[in-house]
Amino acid sequence: MPPRPRPVAVIDIGSNSGRVVVYSPEAGGALRILASSRASLRLVRELDETNALSRESVERAMDALRDFKAIVVGGGSRKVVAVATAAVRDADNGRQFIQRVRRELGIRVQVLSGEEEARFGFLGALRGLSVESGYLFDLGGGSLQLSRFRDRRLGENASFPLGALRLSDAFLHGDPPTHKETKRLRAHARSFFAASRFPRLARGEALVATGGTVRNLAKVDQRLQGYPLHRLHGYELTRERAEEVVALLASRRLKKRVQVPGLNDDRGDSIVGGGLCVLTLMEWLDAPFLLVSGQGVREGLAVGIERASLPPGEAMRSASVEALAQAFRGYDPRTSARRRELARRLCDGLLPIPSEIRESLLHAATLLDVGRSIDFFDRHEHVADIVLSTDLLGFSHRGIALLSAVVRSAGDDGADLGALAPLVSHADVASIERAATLLVLADDIEERCRDNRAIGLRVSLRPREARLSVSGLVGWRPRRIGSRFARAFGRALRVTAAA
Repeated sequence: MPPRPRPVAVIDIGSNSGRVVVYSPEAGGALRILASSRASLRLVRELDETNALSRESVERAMDALRDFKAIVVGGGSRKVVAVATAAVRDADNGRQFIQRVRRELGIRVQVLSGEEEARFGFLGALRGLSVESGYLFDLGGGSLQLSRFRDRRLGENASFPLGALRLSDAFLHGDPPTHKETKRLRAHARSFFAASRFPRLARGEALVATGGTVRNLAKVDQRLQGYPLHRLHGYELTRERAEEVVALLASRRLKKRVQVPGLNDDRGDSIVGGGLCVLTLMEWLDAPFLLVSGQGVREGLAVGIERASLPPGEAMRSASVEALAQAFRGYDPRTSARRRELARRLCDGLLPIPSEIRESLLHAATLLDVGRSIDFFDRHEHVADIVLSTDLLGFSHRGIALLSAVVRSAGDDGADLGALAPLVSHADVASIERAATLLVLADDIEERCRDNRAIGLRVSLRPREARLSVSGLVGWRPRRIGSRFARAFGRALRVTAAA
């Protein structure tokens, strides 16, 4: 067995906030978080007036970094990657700050250029999203990195001095900000985008966004809607919804703004400026929505820069599902493979199921052993819940919801899927029920075949009957699965052992 990868710690000294995360590299490219801490730094606050980091902000950062070092040691990481971004990069005394960190704490900090920040942000932000081409932007406290990518490869990029805290301090002085102030801020941001000459989004392209401002806007929108998932990664925030959220936040005084559900306490003074910048960029690129990435520079640094491109979405999803299954002791790869192959052949031989639900069925066949590890009798319910709360890479929110729906329906004939709306609609119910029925049938047959042998399956579809001939089948009787199959497929089910 190959040695388990050692934990790696990433320290990110941002313009608005700092973060340390200790990661454990897992199978399938997953990064399991072992420890994490965050601190409000506000390094960029005085930068535009003095062109230097203030004494107060430096001391605040040093206090946070001492705590970060304790997290690194406690997390068992011997490898530390520490970086600083726009504020330290732009400050006249940024080098002195970096030297002090190394002298007092023994931490070597690399100041990322705008291009390096864009590259690491790209690797981190897109690694868990199934998006082929478009734009990625990372909005921090002091700057905005905008990158174009095609076929999951990074292209042109640019850095703009349009950070959320920097814009808020420069333009928004009223509490709440006035219409004139917000108009001037948007005009200022628009002038930078216009000068960059980036083309607007083309058909089939997407706008991906990362950074604390974007994640907070998305979190507020989820709370306002009563969204069914608590996951931000992969969330689609429409321009219309973004405008409503920003308008809500901009209309409130700071004291009331920080009470809005979903907003971090220390984002209250920067969220409006950042939100207005996001709206201006969406308008400039003609983006109907943005896709939120819950990952970014830190994950990119943890992964490294060895890969110039990212794996395709389908491969990412399969690897992520496999990694999740392997985390449970009861997972048996041979049983899982037999069940999955039976589900695939049943799907191919019977009435067609939409491709996205078919994929959900095959992933569900892999993950069923996870539920067995917890409680055999409630295995479907456990898997359905785990899927909704686990960071599976490459899945859209709808893909996560469909996977959970297929497994839950397999364990509960006629399960109420209303809690997954709007990701799962009434139009999906019939196809989900067919996929759930095939999952139950594949599991049922696999349990009754000789162990450790490949299972042959031949499907013969008649007008009123579906005949399955299974090699290695010891015995089978229809029980409740027979009537369930008849309802889902409109045919009687007949299963026999192959001669």
